[in-house]
Amino acid sequence: MINNSYLLGLYGGSAGNTATTGGQAAAPRVRTQPTPPWEASAKAPKPDVAVRAALSARQLVNPDASRSDLPGASPDYRKLFALYQGLTSLTALATRIDAKGITQGEVTRIRERFASGVAEVGDFVRTAGFEDIRMVHGVSSTSAKTSAGVARDATRIVTRPIHEGDPALSAPALEGPVVFDITIGSVAGNVTVPIDLAGMGAQTRSLDNVISFVNTKLSDAGVATRLGREQVNGAPRTIQLGTKTITLPTAADKWALVLQGSSAETVRFATTQTSDAVYVVQASGTAGGNELLKFQSDGGTAPEPLQPSGQTGWVAGRASQTALPKGVETVRASAVAADGSLWLVADIEAAPGSQPLKGERDVALMKLDPTGRVVATRMLGASDTASGYAISIAADGRVAVAGSVTGELEPGVRIADASLSDSFVTVFDGAGEELWTQRRGARAADEATAVSFGADGRVYVAGRARSAMPGASGLGAWDGYLQGFSATQAHSLAPFKAAAVSVSQFGTSGDDSIRAMTVEGSSIYTAGVESGRVVVRRFTPDANGAPTLSATRDLGAASGDVTGIAVSGGRVVLTGTTRNQALDVATVTNAHSGSSDAYVASLGADLSPAAGDRLTYIGGAGDSSVADMKVHGGKVWITGLADRAVGAAKDVPREGYLTRLDPLTGAVEWTRTWPGADQQASPLSLAVASGGASVLDRLGLPQGLVSMGDSKALTAATALRPGDRFYVSSAEGSRPRAVSIAADDTLQTLARKIEQASSGQLRVTVVTDPLKAGEVEALSSARMQRLSIAPREGRAGAILTAGEAGRDALAALGLSPGIVAPKAAAGEIKTFAMALPETLSLTGKDQIRSTVEALRAAVRVVRDAYKSLAPGASRPPVTGPAPAYMTAQLANYQAALSRLTG
Repeated sequence: MINNSYLLGLYGGSAGNTATTGGQAAAPRVRTQPTPPWEASAKAPKPDVAVRAALSARQLVNPDASRSDLPGASPDYRKLFALYQGLTSLTALATRIDAKGITQGEVTRIRERFASGVAEVGDFVRTAGFEDIRMVHGVSSTSAKTSAGVARDATRIVTRPIHEGDPALSAPALEGPVVFDITIGSVAGNVTVPIDLAGMGAQTRSLDNVISFVNTKLSDAGVATRLGREQVNGAPRTIQLGTKTITLPTAADKWALVLQGSSAETVRFATTQTSDAVYVVQASGTAGGNELLKFQSDGGTAPEPLQPSGQTGWVAGRASQTALPKGVETVRASAVAADGSLWLVADIEAAPGSQPLKGERDVALMKLDPTGRVVATRMLGASDTASGYAISIAADGRVAVAGSVTGELEPGVRIADASLSDSFVTVFDGAGEELWTQRRGARAADEATAVSFGADGRVYVAGRARSAMPGASGLGAWDGYLQGFSATQAHSLAPFKAAAVSVSQFGTSGDDSIRAMTVEGSSIYTAGVESGRVVVRRFTPDANGAPTLSATRDLGAASGDVTGIAVSGGRVVLTGTTRNQALDVATVTNAHSGSSDAYVASLGADLSPAAGDRLTYIGGAGDSSVADMKVHGGKVWITGLADRAVGAAKDVPREGYLTRLDPLTGAVEWTRTWPGADQQASPLSLAVASGGASVLDRLGLPQGLVSMGDSKALTAATALRPGDRFYVSSAEGSRPRAVSIAADDTLQTLARKIEQASSGQLRVTVVTDPLKAGEVEALSSARMQRLSIAPREGRAGAILTAGEAGRDALAALGLSPGIVAPKAAAGEIKTFAMALPETLSLTGKDQIRSTVEALRAAVRVVRDAYKSLAPGASRPPVTGPAPAYMTAQLANYQAALSRLTG
């Protein structure tokens, strides 16, 4: 008998269940693989049973419990079946947590079991030791590149646009008195080049002529630095009319100045034409963007700012408008350092420069020069989420940042509950290098909302806690707290060791909070809302820094909130928002408007009620609010939302305001209001810089030293923290070796560590991002450098495995766990990558959905691996047209079959 299925099988056909001639039964199918648990004949447990089993089982992945119904089958089958069971158990848990009617207790148990189960699956894949296949928890690739990078030092800085139109025509920004110095530093010393555009005489002050004038001065001084110009064209202009988008005529060309420096020179700008500057960070527009506004205060000698083209909501006195990097979610605090640089505390959901985060949201400390250019960014490196609430700058330049963090932060530090927020404080030196971090948490949630440096060098942190802070006792629901920290060094090169030296917890039996704090001499002042009332407290620290409560002032029902507190001229200044028309202050200089008003209170230093106390309300017929405050030169600056209609919807236009007033008389001395993009402006923070505005703002140039580069340490440039790590093992099988991040690691030192850990299997190099279109090497700005990883010639490659939760370096480097190996040749062991991300989470609907999808995709990979183990599965299929001789044979066979079957 001739078997037709054999003929069809030669070219991928199938005979199905066609009966053989003569009524003979088909031969029984010979099994070559054990029955997998996903076969229809295998009874899958019901979802509720699978969840109960997963919650009660000691192991989700247990090869000993997996059965094979084919004697002598490869042990890889039992391992695959065990892996399949683990993945389906995790899927059942992830599906159950999103079900209706689930209790909070069950949610907690599922999340805990899921987290441990994910770790169990990862450990199993790393240690299972498959014989005929290679299973990888992550991805499989022939090369990898870190998305995290470190910028090369720049020699070229481009300013914001300063001129519109023909660069050969007169530029308004260059008219009038324009006098400044350029100091060029080199190994030979400093050379100061004075620039006074009056020296151009009757020559037209066009952009081209001014550049030529300045460059002649620089050339005569024998320095290499030069000025240039660059065309900067914005996006096409459109307006929306109903459902139609109308394109507007192209705007005139815009031109920016270019500072072309040299790697051998430093550049510093200085001028005597200065005035005070006020920086306001605001959320603007409906798309959620954030921007920095720079205002020039009255007084001083700086010329009035001109209105640049293309800026939204411009008002007189505004010197610049600069968009903050994408990924900045919000900014809650800002401060100006002695060198005039601006520091911001931002919550980020994506790091500037596309640097990867370790978790969902992180805190970034951002340093900006006086033009608004970001010159440094330091990420906290939280493994889950973090929020920044406060900043303080010490007289010696140190910068302290405080806030809350959820999940792991510091290696080896135990936390009570990874799902609850803890307070943190991090101190940096003036260059932005981290000195120390402390995380202090109650058993329940807590957060740090204020931070200040004491005169003795200690750092004081205030906030609120849901239960007792370590070393203190809880009083009710949310309590206020005040902690002191000190740090020491064994020697000048040793790391700092910080510790809490004091703690005080206070408040009422209700909900209490601390919104602001300041330190003045030997006094610490806190302000907040306690059981719905505005309360100011004064503490006096002893020789060891332990604070003792010395005075309390209750100003009455808050009906709003507290924004800030400061001490000026021996008096305590308090600001906030309230609907209370009768806060308990002796003299009201300006009456309440009847809606929600901003308020400024001036109190005695001992907080005792006195006739000299003053209260000023600021508002109109609508609701006004205070987002931030600063006291400068005895005057109070406040910013916030101005006079919105009571009960207005979110899409109703919002206007921001900036006001300076005298806290003793209530006189408003300077004020501006403005709309934002899409008529939406929401001020977030403000900072004041003495002499921070100048004639240089017209040129888009900064006062002070021009930053051309930043630290090359990975812990400074990325979200990596010292002690973070990952593991490397040979693709051929070897014990994983840890690659740990040191505080001074660079791309170059990390590349050597990875090569050594791979036992020479990998080649790791530092590569530079390619030039952008039209760029040339000599004129390029700072380009990013990253690590490129590939298997060495003739080597099997290596497997990269994530580090422990909270200290995984792969996430911060932007590398996916998995194998980096050459493409497998015919007959070689196949690699199956499950591509399970390290971010599997059950904390929200979107995360649950993506987690379930990832787990189901991993299950499909397991089933593919099972198929590959079938005998002959690795044999390449026969494809293409049949040879002529075989075609003739097939025709003869078919003719014979026809005769046999009639």
